[in-house]
Amino acid sequence: MNRSASSRLWLLGALLTAMALVAAACGSDAEDAAPAQDSATTAAPADDATSEPADEPADEPADEPADEPEPEPAAEPQQVAFLNASSANTWLQSSLAAMEPIAAANNIELVEFDAQFDAAAQQQQFQDAIASGQYAGVVLVSLAGAGSQPDIEEALAAGLKVVTLNQVVGEDLTSTDSPVDGISALVFEPPLTRGERIGEVTLAACADLDPCNVVYFYGIRGIPLDEAVREGWDNTVAGSTVTVVAEGEGQYAGPDIGLAAMQDILVSTSDIHVVVGADQSMQGAELALDEAGLLADTRIIGFGGSSYAVDAVSDGRWWGGLYGAPATEGELAMQAMVDALAGTDVGGIDPSGSVPNRGLMLPDNIGDFSAQWDG
Repeated sequence: MNRSASSRLWLLGALLTAMALVAAACGSDAEDAAPAQDSATTAAPADDATSEPADEPADEPADEPADEPEPEPAAEPQQVAFLNASSANTWLQSSLAAMEPIAAANNIELVEFDAQFDAAAQQQQFQDAIASGQYAGVVLVSLAGAGSQPDIEEALAAGLKVVTLNQVVGEDLTSTDSPVDGISALVFEPPLTRGERIGEVTLAACADLDPCNVVYFYGIRGIPLDEAVREGWDNTVAGSTVTVVAEGEGQYAGPDIGLAAMQDILVSTSDIHVVVGADQSMQGAELALDEAGLLADTRIIGFGGSSYAVDAVSDGRWWGGLYGAPATEGELAMQAMVDALAGTDVGGIDPSGSVPNRGLMLPDNIGDFSAQWDG
């Protein structure tokens, strides 16, 4: 083969080789350019449009509200008779006001009977309460003292619970012991003890006077409480400089009666150093002494511890007094009735046991006392 033919064959081979290399190179570039599938997109293909949707969970039926239990019918209140000595008496008004919330809190209805300080009327009211059959218990402020015992025994026999308040119902005037088996509670300051304490205040007021002329006011002359108070007072002042120059009666009914009684006394007696009696009576006596121009020279002693009395001793218008706690008495009596209806008897309770200075209100300790009634 000549040189020119060989050259042409060599050139042709080189050209073919170059084209093969170019083609190989182009193929490699195309493969490199194809994007790799992301692993996140390699999941199984989604169901096509003809696939049936997955079953939806069936709606649960709404819970039916539970039937509310029928409320229990309210229990009928138990009725308790309050045999009051007098609805007009401000001491007993305080006791009743303290009793009512305790009664209401224990589903007890208090039904008040007003004897108006008439012992015979109270006995009839007691009999009516027993005969009615509607009462579970009786709170008694006795006007007949030991004379109440037959009615108390009849009430107990009829199944009523009995609590006595403020007044003695036996012959023993020195303690709170029950004179009748079955009484659930007796709430009072022994009247003889009360009289003795009033006597102590009187002796203190008379300490610098000889003689010491005293006007003594009963509440209601002849009732057991007043007679016992007077006995205790007499026992205490016996042998002292005390001389009783006149007596009055205030009836525990407000200052008007005390005023009239003191005016009557002053018509015949003017040489007076001390006047002693229940707070209501002493308010009236104070007015009469002031009208007569004798107030500045007369020492007044009240027993009851009313707001008027506490203020009067604090102001120096009255010399002293004996404290009483009618609201505490009422609370104790009503709670005792609640306990009795639940099956527990508490017996005798003297409410004066926890008061300051045994209840003796004197010029130097009057700040220790806070009144429980208006007087």
